[in-house]
Amino acid sequence: MGGETPTQKKPTSDYPALAPKPVGQLISGIYKDRISQFYAGGQWEHANLRAMMNEGVAAGKPYVQLWVWDAPNLTRPTFKEAVSHDFKETSVGEWFGPSWSTHWFKVVLKVPKDLQDKRLLELHWDGNNEGMIWTEDGQPLQGLTGGGERVEWILPESFRDGKEHTIYVEMACNGMFGNAPGGDSIQPPDPNKYFQLSKAEIVAVNPDARQLYIDIWIIGDAAREFPSDSWEQHRALKTCNDIIGAFELGNKDSLKTCRRIAEEYLGSNINSAKVYDSGKEPLVFGVGHCHIDSCWLWPFAETKRKVARSWSNQCDLMDRYPELHFACSQAQQYKWLKELYPYVFDRVKEKVKKGRFHPIGGSWVEHDTNMPSGESLVRQFLYGQRFYESNFGDRCQTFWLPDTFGYSSQLPQLCRLAGMTRFLTQKLSWNNINKFPHTTFNWVALDGSQVICHMPPSETYTAEAHFGDVKRSMSQHKSLDQDSTSLLVFGKGDGGGGPTWQHLEKLRRCRGISDNVGLLPRVHLGNSVDDFFDKLERKAESFVTWYGELYFELHRGTYTTQANNKFNNRKAEVVLRDLELITTIASIKDKSYKYPKKEFDEMWELVLLCQFHDCLPGSSIAMAYDESNAFYAQIFKTAKSILKDVCKVLRVSEVKSATVEDGIALNTLPWHRKGLIDISETEAAVACGDGPFLQLRTFKASEESPEVSLRKLADGVFVLENSQLKVEVKAGCVTSLYDKSAQREIIPKGQMANQYVVFDDKPLYWQAWDVEVYHLDTRKELPCGETTVHEELKHRVSVITKTRISDKSSIETIITLSASIQGEQSYVDVSSKVEWHETMKFLKVEFPVDIRNTEANYETQFGYVKRPTHYNTSWDMAKFEVCCHKYADLSENGYGVSILNDSKYGFATVGSLMRLSLLRAPKAPDAHADMGTHHIRWAILPHQGYLGPTTVRKAYEFNYPLKLLSASGGVAGSALGAAAEPPVRLTADSNPSLVLDTVKRGEDDEDVSRGELPKNKGRSVVLRIYDSLGGRARGTVATTWDVTKVSKANLLEDELDEVVIQDGKFDIDLRPFEVATYKLQLA
Repeated sequence: MGGETPTQKKPTSDYPALAPKPVGQLISGIYKDRISQFYAGGQWEHANLRAMMNEGVAAGKPYVQLWVWDAPNLTRPTFKEAVSHDFKETSVGEWFGPSWSTHWFKVVLKVPKDLQDKRLLELHWDGNNEGMIWTEDGQPLQGLTGGGERVEWILPESFRDGKEHTIYVEMACNGMFGNAPGGDSIQPPDPNKYFQLSKAEIVAVNPDARQLYIDIWIIGDAAREFPSDSWEQHRALKTCNDIIGAFELGNKDSLKTCRRIAEEYLGSNINSAKVYDSGKEPLVFGVGHCHIDSCWLWPFAETKRKVARSWSNQCDLMDRYPELHFACSQAQQYKWLKELYPYVFDRVKEKVKKGRFHPIGGSWVEHDTNMPSGESLVRQFLYGQRFYESNFGDRCQTFWLPDTFGYSSQLPQLCRLAGMTRFLTQKLSWNNINKFPHTTFNWVALDGSQVICHMPPSETYTAEAHFGDVKRSMSQHKSLDQDSTSLLVFGKGDGGGGPTWQHLEKLRRCRGISDNVGLLPRVHLGNSVDDFFDKLERKAESFVTWYGELYFELHRGTYTTQANNKFNNRKAEVVLRDLELITTIASIKDKSYKYPKKEFDEMWELVLLCQFHDCLPGSSIAMAYDESNAFYAQIFKTAKSILKDVCKVLRVSEVKSATVEDGIALNTLPWHRKGLIDISETEAAVACGDGPFLQLRTFKASEESPEVSLRKLADGVFVLENSQLKVEVKAGCVTSLYDKSAQREIIPKGQMANQYVVFDDKPLYWQAWDVEVYHLDTRKELPCGETTVHEELKHRVSVITKTRISDKSSIETIITLSASIQGEQSYVDVSSKVEWHETMKFLKVEFPVDIRNTEANYETQFGYVKRPTHYNTSWDMAKFEVCCHKYADLSENGYGVSILNDSKYGFATVGSLMRLSLLRAPKAPDAHADMGTHHIRWAILPHQGYLGPTTVRKAYEFNYPLKLLSASGGVAGSALGAAAEPPVRLTADSNPSLVLDTVKRGEDDEDVSRGELPKNKGRSVVLRIYDSLGGRARGTVATTWDVTKVSKANLLEDELDEVVIQDGKFDIDLRPFEVATYKLQLA
């Protein structure tokens, strides 16, 4: 049978032979824009998804009945006080105010029969301001934000019985960001703002519609933000359009269909925490957070309520979202909660115990780190860690400071000494000149101590948990060659709030995309911040390093704004140091005298609170400074009382005048001190010696051989001269400063020191915060008036000059030279009284000096930092305004000049020109910042040799002047007697760079402890000593106390290593810039 052709079997296919119709390509831009229309408000909201969000609404009587009581005079009464008053009937649509007032509503709810079986019932309350829901018996349940945000409260199941149920709503007449008029939140608050209660209704929510809204939001983000050349983006776009196509207005079943389409892209586990159980390795670790500024665009008093509102919300969310882990810092805020809202505090404690709510940070508040003294930073950690340990059983491992305006070079050392090895911030992402180059790195302090630092690459501490936040956690990560993981810190913040249910739902879907589609970094919830850092720590040896300060290239004006607040901060730090020393001595000398631990705690907690990063820097509204002024007044009142009591114990008294025989100089500095002290309006004595009480001796001077003189050269031109310095003053400026010992002129020829200059000060936006580089182009010298003689005494001479700034502002300046004391470096003392009523101006004073160096030296906490005097690079130029403490110094080999100050922090050195910042005049957020009278002191201190102990000690002495006391018979008549040695000191052969900065009693001594932590038997004294100049420093501590044991300790006063003590002495050996704490146990 040959020759046949085999039959081919035809392939089966439904593919039509003829094209039935044209099919076009999706026009990407149009179809993307269509997505948001599906859930937008406005003209579409009655025909899109929004129209199906609710299954029913019950408003007005009898379902929602309202009564109100208006709290008087801007008070914030407690629940108990509020409900004791008569309430009047009110309704939706009424207006309430003014700004900062409080209104309590009694709300009676009755769920109608047709809503009782609905799946999700909520009260929607929108007063367009903040609020708190309370139970009928006075338990705070949940915060409300207003303005369409966080306005819902889920009704309890018990409310579905058709009966009336009563709750209360506390309305605070402020928005989340205060009460600024218009849309610019940093403008000064409007005191007469009113808020309309726009909504109070029972709503049956359709859960399918609500979930679909989140589905398409996130898939829509994928369609918009994934690369257009990726299949993942095209599939996301198609999915969104398929959802829109499947939606039928009014058809609830279509919502389920739409959700099934969404799950094809997102995965099927997105409706629960199971989405995080895929077992796939995550790169982004989400942690809920609620940054609450302790004051800012609202007063401290309102923050106390913000804390309760925000944290109660988080406890509620944790019950509904098992994956939520929430971290929050600031021990002060926990203490407020404990004292004012014990019910919420107990809820928080329960969540802490379960490992869901994480106290973090280890400090009292999220404080500024530029301006507080070294000891203030220590106390931030001491008080913070002790609170966490005593209330939650653990100390913090991670220092948490996301929003502070720059980070001091000694923080890593202090963190390690406070038990913390990790640090989180992100503020440097705001730099406006250079981009900080690292995400995860080892940050190294002046002494070599290091902590692991992570800066979340999403570059925010208030992430909205958007698709883009997760994406940026990888795309902006700068340390991928070392570690590719990152933290995503999400939740409403600054004004509080924290994560919302929307945030958590969005993150579930982001994880679903990562597992089901890919391309998006995989996010994970369910771990703590410490879990994240634990993983980093295992590989930290390979991380890059950053040495020294983390200088913030923005907000440089905060070194100067709100000068009075900064003045109070410095004075409070000084008085606390003084009092701790002398009360320690008194409590050991006389056992009947009780060391005032309670008072010190109260004072320190207020000082630390005022160092919050929007208070001390000067970036809060006026109300916050009214509060801080009251806090400082309380501090100084308590200090005066303590001093009075301790003087009685030590058998001395405070006086304004005394004789040489009965007078005593109170000295709280730890070295041999010799100086002049006024004993009357016209006379001075010489105080000399070691220890707290210095004997006085007569100051001897003759008219034939004066110790200091004043000569008039011409009208308005004077020469002030002592044995060390010759100062020529003309029209208020120093035209010559000649160092007779060094035979050296300090002021360059033709130039003038102590020259006032004023600049236009109009930053790009942040008025109180910023001074921009271009302000330097507007420099204007202020011409001085005539200089005249102010004082001509045997021990001191001075001249006075009046300077006109404008029609409204002026300066009265006194330049003083005192008699030189043998062995002590003399300096030119300047005091000014400034009447300041300017707008957007910056007042500074300049000192051109004949010194050359490419770096200047600025005191910082427990040491100093070097910064450039040139503009070689953009990194150098960015430091056109920097922070200093008690001194700034420009030295070359063999000689230098230091500028001392008593209350200022802003400084600049450009070439050989030194410039101290005095006053600013921003108009937002405080319209009257710095207006008024200011008293400011500074000094010009020439010195032989490079920066050394002379500057360090004179800067201390300038801030800690001798104080006149009196006792019958002088020092011998005091309780300390005429002892040759002070109770504790560094011996004369110790390295002069060593500073004994703090002397205090042990926190948990049995005669001192307030019971927060277990008491220690016996009595102890804690010493804090540091190397101030950056070299290996050896010394010997000598004490007359009966010491049985000495231990080197950490900042929390845990004993570490025992130190040998013999004959009342023990040796110390410190690294460059090391901060060392020693605990002396007494017999």
